[in-house]
Amino acid sequence: MIAPDLARWAVGDVVVPVAVREAALRHLLDGLGTAVAAARADAAGPAVEVARGLGGPAEATILGGRDRVGAPAAALANGTLVHALDFDDTHAGGLVHATSVVLPAALAVGEQVGATGAEVLVAAVVGYEVACRVAAAAPHGFHARGLHATMAAGVFSSAAIAARLMGLDGATATHALGIAGSQAGGLLAFLATGASTKQLHPGFASQAGITAARLAAAGATGPETVLDGPHGLYDALTTGVVERTAILAGLGGADPTDWETTRIGIKPWPTCQLAHASMAAAGAALSTAGATAGDVVAVHALVHPDSASVVCPTDRDPARPASPYAAKFSLPWSVAALLHDGTVGVDTYRDDQLARPEVIALAAATTWEPTTGPAAGMAAADAAGEVTLTLADGRLVTGRVDRSPGGGAAPLSDADLLAKFAGNAGPGSVPLVTALRGLPDAPDLTDLITCAADAAAVPMEA
Repeated sequence: MIAPDLARWAVGDVVVPVAVREAALRHLLDGLGTAVAAARADAAGPAVEVARGLGGPAEATILGGRDRVGAPAAALANGTLVHALDFDDTHAGGLVHATSVVLPAALAVGEQVGATGAEVLVAAVVGYEVACRVAAAAPHGFHARGLHATMAAGVFSSAAIAARLMGLDGATATHALGIAGSQAGGLLAFLATGASTKQLHPGFASQAGITAARLAAAGATGPETVLDGPHGLYDALTTGVVERTAILAGLGGADPTDWETTRIGIKPWPTCQLAHASMAAAGAALSTAGATAGDVVAVHALVHPDSASVVCPTDRDPARPASPYAAKFSLPWSVAALLHDGTVGVDTYRDDQLARPEVIALAAATTWEPTTGPAAGMAAADAAGEVTLTLADGRLVTGRVDRSPGGGAAPLSDADLLAKFAGNAGPGSVPLVTALRGLPDAPDLTDLITCAADAAAVPMEA
């Protein structure tokens, strides 16, 4: 059975290769930046308000402020903060936003138990491996059933992190995973409405995982077959091929390439990952043509079938998104915005930007068709992008990228990561970078939490 082996590894003597540790620090930095940006923009207000109302013992801090509440409540707010702007990282194989479920649990329980920075970092790596492996065992399987893989896999990640930091043994940690499985979910119903539930999913997952570990510690039991079946996670919540053996394959190996933590991509744009390859390809085509957006009369994209089902909607008008979040899940609108503006940032998706006539017109002139052949068999977030622009002078110009930028063979550079972080964290970014980079030697999380609060105190400019 998988869960007992996974649990024993998660709470055991985990030796993290240097390259894996460095990758985890990059992702924690990125996630802190997206959380602080959301706090500065008040993009997760309801979750923060509810977390404050839940209260509880002063165990952990709501990121971007100084309020201390119970660890599960803090994780609810912090998971929502990390993911609120859809600017956080993505593991392509599992199509899971890993840091949005790892960072909240690691910081909340780390604060609760007074863990050192090094202990929190190892726990975070455990969380990354669990989230990515559980999701990637069923490529696009959760999404095909209408579920958000980040929440479905994230409950296991958060439970494993909490179990490790709480000092649970392997048997109790197995129960924690089993209990967490009954809280897996996350409906994709928001896609057709622009509702904010997707932003809440990582918060739900982080809160549920911590609660599962606490229940296990108190004597509650969970099925050790939760990842095997019958009636386990994959039987109930996925469709298509499931490779359960991949969850444990190479787990904890000496070779850094065995670690899924090294395969997580960092987003350059605050949009759905599944639109990024087409956005990059469109930008490449415009550059090749030496043209401007005003010269483009039509756009045609080849899109992975799994991506098209999410970002090329047929049940709503993708050229006229109903909300900022709907715009983030519209490939035509996001491509048009990138072509017109030359870049895409948090400001691109403000309410007052959605009705720009020039962007709507180009988005309405955007068509797509699904990729076929071997390319269609790849993970959607790892697939190539190809876009052809039709120019006013009759020329057809095609741009192509091997995959979306920020991951795989095209990782975001350290300089670009720091630039992204500075834009998110604002004037307080430098002390926060220093605190995060010092995490392996920190006696606790006090300095990191304080620097995050200081950075978030400066509101995002309108």
